[in-house]
Amino acid sequence: MPLWQIDIHPAPGQIDRLGEQTAREIHELGLGDDLLIAAARGYLIQADIDQASAGEIASTLLADSITESVVVGHPGKDASPVEADLSEAPETLMELLAERGIETEPHLVHVMPKPGVMDPVAASTQGALADRGVEGSTVKTFRKFWIAGTDEAHLETICRRALSNDSIEAFVIGPLTMDRLDVGSAGEFELVHVPIRELDDAGLEKLSKEGQLYLTLVEMQTIRDHFVELGRDPTDIELESVAQTWSEHCSHKTLAGRIHYKGPGVDGTPGGDERQYDNMLKETIFEATQTIRRSLGEDDWCVSVFKDNAGIVTFDEQDHVCFKVETHNHPSALEPYGGANTGIGGVIRDPMGTGMGAKPICNTDVFCFAPPDVSPEELPPGVLHPRRVIQGVVSGVRDYGNRMGIPTVNGAVYFDERYLGNPLVYCGNVGIIPVGMEDKEVKPNDLIVAVGGRTGRDGIHGATFSSAELTSESESLSGGAVQIGNAITEKMVLDVLMQARDRGLYNAVTDCGAGGFSSAVGEMGEELGAEVWLDKAPLKYDGLTYTEIWISEAQERMVLAVPQERWDELRELCESEGVEAAAIGRFVPTGRLQLNFHGQTVGDVAMSFLHDGRPPVIRDAIYEPPQAKSLSIGDRDAAANSETLLKILGSYNVASKHWVIRQYDHEVQAGSVVKPLVGPQCDGPGDAAVVRPKLTSRRGLVISCGMNPHYGDFDTYHMAASAIDEAMRNAVAVGADPSKIA
Repeated sequence: MPLWQIDIHPAPGQIDRLGEQTAREIHELGLGDDLLIAAARGYLIQADIDQASAGEIASTLLADSITESVVVGHPGKDASPVEADLSEAPETLMELLAERGIETEPHLVHVMPKPGVMDPVAASTQGALADRGVEGSTVKTFRKFWIAGTDEAHLETICRRALSNDSIEAFVIGPLTMDRLDVGSAGEFELVHVPIRELDDAGLEKLSKEGQLYLTLVEMQTIRDHFVELGRDPTDIELESVAQTWSEHCSHKTLAGRIHYKGPGVDGTPGGDERQYDNMLKETIFEATQTIRRSLGEDDWCVSVFKDNAGIVTFDEQDHVCFKVETHNHPSALEPYGGANTGIGGVIRDPMGTGMGAKPICNTDVFCFAPPDVSPEELPPGVLHPRRVIQGVVSGVRDYGNRMGIPTVNGAVYFDERYLGNPLVYCGNVGIIPVGMEDKEVKPNDLIVAVGGRTGRDGIHGATFSSAELTSESESLSGGAVQIGNAITEKMVLDVLMQARDRGLYNAVTDCGAGGFSSAVGEMGEELGAEVWLDKAPLKYDGLTYTEIWISEAQERMVLAVPQERWDELRELCESEGVEAAAIGRFVPTGRLQLNFHGQTVGDVAMSFLHDGRPPVIRDAIYEPPQAKSLSIGDRDAAANSETLLKILGSYNVASKHWVIRQYDHEVQAGSVVKPLVGPQCDGPGDAAVVRPKLTSRRGLVISCGMNPHYGDFDTYHMAASAIDEAMRNAVAVGADPSKIA
């Protein structure tokens, strides 16, 4: 098939906004001043079409005929000659160069996703081409820049630090020379065994790190001893299944670990408070909640707590509400847009996978960044500049929520230089679920049905990567742990899910998040057992191994437990909405996880070992509060006070965050009552949001937050208490009943 390159430029007389923005970002990052940059976006389309068809597709499907112009040709120096010169710089740029007396030719740079990285625009384009009768096409998007005002030696630094992200993108200096798009090819099946029984402690630690399992030595020893008892070595997929299930992300093993604590007594005596936690999570947060619930007796308004993807509390006689917040820090440190994009996308899927499925009604988020004025020279190796992190995180959350039609109504932004290497990216979602839909139960012989996006190599080792320490090499070593989201696909899945729920087409649902099928199917089949047919999973491209299919975290997928007799109806519903669904296995009462690939067993692990075999984390915790220092403030005159006030108002943590808030749609679904910005001019920050989830009812929800990380420098307990206190006060300030705040 011929490969066509379609460049889309601003039309004559139109502003080159991408070029101007790129020049500004390069300047702000300290990588170059007064650069002249022209930019274009483009598509590589491999399809059985001629030039006339390619031109018609470009002008009617891919570009805005009023504000954009297109150039169509073949990439590569050896391609068939066509009229278009795909490397020719725009006339406006050449005119500016002539005005400045610059005679050197501008540098040409292409930036595109690496193979295997999700490209939502390309996927949508392929679907649109299929609708037009162009079958079997392959599409890839790119951005294109002509850069003048820098030398070749500095150009690569600009490409690497400002134009691309090595985690997910590749850049090419000069014209593209490809003549086809390689998206994967079928490989030969090979069952891989990992010789873990013969490894000593050093070998186990090496396997854990180099295999990106990120398990502790004790955990690796436990796995080795288990397979010694079985008299065989694990297959690679068995080892990966254990690593995903035992990861910090999936099991919260540190919080649930055994902690020996020693701290100051009530009277301040050093070491006066000593206690042992066998499961810190259950004995602190869980137990505090259960104590409150017991004190309420019959008035307890918690419905489902600490057992599903999100917590559920009562709302009115017809519906409950559920709420979930998660962090997506490591991925956002490597690829801010994709990390935050899939952070909010994943947390939206949590209410969707709670009970029999909740409808998302609003989002919230809290971001902690390093200050944006950090000098580029201060950046440690492998660390993105805070400006790139801030811009990517905000736009990632913005795009996903806006495109799914879910309002972002609440949040906070905090700055501290200690977030330089690893930002904090909290994403939250509120959902509404009918009374009686809060429970689910997988039944024997239910089909395991995957609904939504296809599986690719994106997100491999994302769950285990969350347990790793970020280093200067993380960007190149763990780039595959970052996924790119597609909000439109998730919205289509949501529409199908709500219809299927109300028609009773499944017995249980969960989201396919960290660990991919391995965690979703593993959790759903914990009490029964599961048999999985990995070759039945729909793939984005050929060439994935059975293990990659199993642990990929490719986004926008849900897993359902479907009775055999309802499968045809569910499949027809999915087809009618353009959502892909596939039966990839069956829940069977064997107590085992059995993985098959083209008729061969590639994995067979006891559910009991997966979920109960992990050794507990055992740690000592010693808390020594910092010494209190007396504070004295001398006499100050009016001038000094004015200067101090200006510094306070100019602080990043005090200054207006409207530049973030204004990017979010907080009106979609028409339920926002008290908005993020309030006051006569709608320019003051609100204390909290009030949302009316049911437009036929006057009953509302309040969403608030509180945070003060700096307090932790003085007292960590009171840091947590002050955050809760602030969130409570914010909620009450907009009318919440303090006796019913979760």
